[in-house]
Order: sequence, then structure tokens, then C-alpha cells
Amino acid sequence: MQESIKKALSGDFDRKKALWFVITAIITLIVWNLPSTVFGIEGLTVVQQRVIAIFVMAVMLWLTEAIPAWATSVTIIFVLLFCVSNSSFKFLQGNGGEYGQLLDSVGIMACFADPTIILFLGGFILAIAATKSGLDVWMAKTLIKPFGTKSQNVLLGFLLITGVFSMFISNTATAAMMLTFLTPVFKALPANGKGRIALTMAIPIGANLGGMGTPIGTPPNAFAYKVLNDPAGLNMDIGFGQWMMVMAPLVIVLLIIAWFLLCKFFPFSQKNIELEIEGNMQHNWRTVVVGLTFAVTIILWVFGKQFGVNANTVAMLPIAVFAFTGVITAKDLQNIDWGVIWMVAGGFALGLAMNGTGLAEVAIKSIPFGTWSPIVILVIAGLVCYFLSNFISNTATAALMIPILTVVCEGMGDKLNIIGGTSTVLIGIAIAASSAMSLPISTPPNAIAFSTGLIQQKDMAKTGLATGIISLIIGFSLLIIIGKMGIF
Repeated sequence: MQESIKKALSGDFDRKKALWFVITAIITLIVWNLPSTVFGIEGLTVVQQRVIAIFVMAVMLWLTEAIPAWATSVTIIFVLLFCVSNSSFKFLQGNGGEYGQLLDSVGIMACFADPTIILFLGGFILAIAATKSGLDVWMAKTLIKPFGTKSQNVLLGFLLITGVFSMFISNTATAAMMLTFLTPVFKALPANGKGRIALTMAIPIGANLGGMGTPIGTPPNAFAYKVLNDPAGLNMDIGFGQWMMVMAPLVIVLLIIAWFLLCKFFPFSQKNIELEIEGNMQHNWRTVVVGLTFAVTIILWVFGKQFGVNANTVAMLPIAVFAFTGVITAKDLQNIDWGVIWMVAGGFALGLAMNGTGLAEVAIKSIPFGTWSPIVILVIAGLVCYFLSNFISNTATAALMIPILTVVCEGMGDKLNIIGGTSTVLIGIAIAASSAMSLPISTPPNAIAFSTGLIQQKDMAKTGLATGIISLIIGFSLLIIIGKMGIF
């Protein structure tokens, strides 16, 4: 028995992470119990101070990765339920007054089934069905054909196809799939040539940039999309197609710029590549169902406003169709990235806590946001998000920053019109998060590409940094122009 305990401690026990966990717990308790006057926020209630402490806990756990990122989100929701909700322990509920407004426990739990979560689930289900039927392989074969056999054109083809797939399918799944397609291509290239590096780097760059194109492309997009469309908040009613109309062309431009960079950094020594993508599409009625459902879903996502349905509702179409036709089984549901779903839910819960307890409102009144320069806010927020997202999950970064920036934007009012409004700041955070791709740990697609052994960290840093900075400059400039035109 003692030996097994020692083995468990020596194997799974990480002293560094345990130390960070203890430090986080101590700091959280200190913030929880400090005199309210320390925060400099007039009228701060006990409940609001607890939310600040929970936010500090989330920041530290996500930054230090003392526990898995999704576990941090679950912890956030757990502490909110047990300590600041109307279903918390009685001795923590107080008697109103200085204790402040408690959160509705049902509302906190509903974060797990928020309409935006359903939107993500719809995207995951589509990806699983496409892979299961071989539709993804057929699409890749069909889309790559027009690019011919010239090496540089093949590189452009892989960039664009990866980008388009990542708009609707998890960028992690897209990267894994596209790298599989590259395996036979490498056989036709010199073992020591730079062309292999260019093609390998094209996959994470295409996946990261492509995610900007739709509200379901990446979790940071989902955070921004939810806040901008929240009926109880900004209520901007930005449609799926409206987002794509602006962001998809931006993605294409950025992918072409990335292509020029890759060609310059890693020139091909072989002018032509004979391309062979292995794998076949299944020819049966289920594949027809997947293809038709895929097409109808995307059409409704893009033109949903004209039909009177929103993107969240449309996401139920593939889920329902694939369920009752048997295309997707209960076992297939295990392939959904539930860690991402739970992370997104935790981010939503943080935003709910800041607004539901009135913390956002008292913060606006206490801090003179109106005197700040909108351009400075945009630049600093973008750079902070970009920096953090290179080292921690971009989902965690967005979950931390978007609730804060929503409060800041609300406090600045009409002054934000100079940079195109609140949408410029919040969507700008989503762009900054997706632009962070300088390190193997920055994004899952980066990690997958680095694991091939075909690229070195310096190659990724050089390409990722150049692409990321250009993406920030062009992306923010476009958002300012679009915001002033009133499209968002």
C-alpha cells in the first residue's frame, strides 16, 4: 500500500504546480477577506468583493496552469454556486444590504447550455460527421486540384484550404487532418529542403488565421459574439453572415500575406510537387445526408437573418439530423472536445458574475474610463491579449479580458466612436488571440505541427511573430474602418 502511494506521489504529483495552487489559494483568500476600502470602489459589496477574488483565482490558475484550463472553469462555476449564488450556504448569503445582490444559481448553471455553447457543439458535430463519412478528404482533394503541381501554388492551396476548414471545424482537428494529407507530399520533396518547413508551417498558420472567419472558428470569437449580441447587454444583433462578410475576406488577405512570408523565409528547392491525398469518401446514403446537412447548415448560418433564424438555432440542425439518422452515435460524442466547451462555459460564468452582482456597474462609476484614449485602450488591450495568448490558452485569455473590456467600453460611451465602437475592441481581442502563434505552446495547431519534428522553434517564432504582428495591424485597421461605417 505504501509503495503504491509513493509511486502515485512520485509519478503524478507535480510539486511546482502544487506550489502554485497553494499560492493561488492563499492570495484568493487574502483578496476575499481584505477590507473593502482597499479596492477604492465606492459602494463595493461583500458579494462583489468575492467576485473580484474569484476573478483573481481564475487569472492565477489560467496563467500558472496549476490545474488544467478546463478544470479552472469548472472551479469558477463551483465557487460561484457555493459562495455567491442564492443557492449558496446560508452563512454566506448574509441579509442583503452590504452583502449585495446574489447570483441566480439557475443562471450560473445555464452557462453550460448557453446558446453559444450549442453553436460550438453544432460545429463539433459537423466536423465529426465530415471525418466519419470521408467528406473532409473529398473536399480537400477537390479544393487542392485547382492549385496544380507548382510547389509555391501547392503551398498556397494548403494555406487556403486549412483556413477555410478552420472557419467551420475545430482548428485542432483541421491541423491534424491537413498534416496527415501532407505525409505523401513530403516523400516527393528533398529531405533537407526548406519546402518541408514551409508546408508544415502552413498548417498551423492556416488553422490559426482561418478561425477568425466565423463566430464558431475559435472560442475567443464565441466570447466576443455572445457579449455583442447579449439581449441584456450590448444587443447589437450581429449575424453569422455579417461576421463572415467582414472577417472572411480579412482571413483570405492574411493567408495570402502569410504565403508570401513562407515563400520568402523557406524557399522551395524543387519547383513541382506531385500531389496525392490518401483516403476516400464513403459512397452511401449517410454521406449524402452529411453533405446536404453541411451545405444547408452553412447556408442558414450565412443567410439566417433573412430566414428569421439565428446562428445558435441553426446549430441544432446538424445535431438533430445526424442524431435521428444515426450518422452520429453516442460513442461519437466522446470525440467532442468537451474541455473547450467547459472552458467557454467558465468564461461566460465570469462575465455573468461581474454583471449579475453589479460589480461591472460600480467599477464603471469608480474608474474614470471616459478620460482614457480609445486608441490607447485598443492598442494596449490587443498587445496584452497577444502576449498572453502566446503563453496560455487563447480561450483563457479571452475569458479574462472580454468581461473587463466590456466594462471599460461601457464606461467610455460615445468616445469609442473614434475607433468604431465597442465591437472594434471586443472583436479586436478575438483577432489578437488568434494572431498569437509564435511558440509551440501558443496553440494546439502549433503543438501538432512542432511534434512532427520537421520544424524548429526558431522557424515557428520567426514566421509566427511576423504573421501575428501583421494580422494585428491589418485586423485592427479594418475593424476601425468597418465600425465607423456602421457595419458592426
